[in-house]
Amino acid sequence: MIVSNASFGCPSCPALGDGDVGGGGGGTGSLTRTGQLVVAVCLGVIGTLGFLNNFIVITLFCRYRTLRSPINCMLVSISVSDLLVSVLGTPFSFAASAQGRWLIGRSGCVWYGFVNACLGIVSLITLAVLSYERLCTILGTAAADSRSYSPALLGICFSWLYAVAWTVPPLLGWSSYGPEGPGVSCSVDWRTQTANNVSYILCLFLFCLVLPFAVILYCYGRLLLAVRQVSRVSTPLSRRREQRVLLMVVTMVSCYLLCWLPYGVVALLSTFGPRDAVGPVVSVVPSLLAKSSTVVNPIIYIFMNKQFYRFFRAFLSCSVPQRGSSYKTSRSMHTGRRGNNKTRQFSGPPQSLAPPTHPSDQDTSERANHVPAFKVASQGSTGTVARPKVNLVAYYRE
Repeated sequence: MIVSNASFGCPSCPALGDGDVGGGGGGTGSLTRTGQLVVAVCLGVIGTLGFLNNFIVITLFCRYRTLRSPINCMLVSISVSDLLVSVLGTPFSFAASAQGRWLIGRSGCVWYGFVNACLGIVSLITLAVLSYERLCTILGTAAADSRSYSPALLGICFSWLYAVAWTVPPLLGWSSYGPEGPGVSCSVDWRTQTANNVSYILCLFLFCLVLPFAVILYCYGRLLLAVRQVSRVSTPLSRRREQRVLLMVVTMVSCYLLCWLPYGVVALLSTFGPRDAVGPVVSVVPSLLAKSSTVVNPIIYIFMNKQFYRFFRAFLSCSVPQRGSSYKTSRSMHTGRRGNNKTRQFSGPPQSLAPPTHPSDQDTSERANHVPAFKVASQGSTGTVARPKVNLVAYYRE
């Protein structure tokens, strides 16, 4: 996908002017003027929708305190990376496609390749960390404290530092960044078949694509087995809630891989296949699919997550969000909790023949259709009153 090595100190590399990068990274030739305009329109739509969708997700997270849960922090981290792609990456490739040439020179090409590669890896690593977090909490191997942000923050920091660690080496001489496709965008140098370049590409695919994908498959495979095993133990409400969250994350991962897998295949063909195996049109389509992931993820957050969707509707109508049965998913399937409710029983004599009332019982009364009555039974001829056993059911919300 790359025509030339973008290393600044390479005297044998083809010249790269300040306004033109050159094209045909995937093969010979370039797109026609009509093809360039079609690509520009696609990039414009992707950039606009990606910016708006991710901006809405971040706005909802900042405005409504209830949404600031640890797992949502990871989702917002993905939205931040996608928003940065829409702001720092897509506009430049859109302008290059509209003008038919790269506009910000060699330094801009290297900067563009580094930023987009780093943000793409952030999204994939965060999805892997998210799958591991769900595995630990649902299977009960981690503390079920929904107020602890330390694991989520550690996961987010790890994702960003991991991405930076793998995208800085091309700036230091291990491989390089340069133009790709018809010359309207830049990425890692996929075409130069030197030991230095090929070794980096192999490590990049192994540790930034294959390894995270393996973690995702393992974690969600274990979760699917766990959901089936507890189907006869958990309450229907908690089971549906867990399955809904699992469906959202699995769909998000599937769409992400659907967007990035074609790009990875084309990159491998450009590195290890014949020199003219990938033409400019073939190299542009996977690039557009990869950029479309910035649009897909926020849609999944809003329309598949009832929590986000409820606040999204309230945000559009400028109203107070409707209170659902629970704002949090159940944290563990191996604890003694059923859904989001804990039950405790107390035994003792009643204070009166009528059940006690308290303002805190108003929420509980909404769940119950009747109030338990206390029965007084006489025992023997002495007229003594037996102490009936009182069962008080208290519901706790997270």
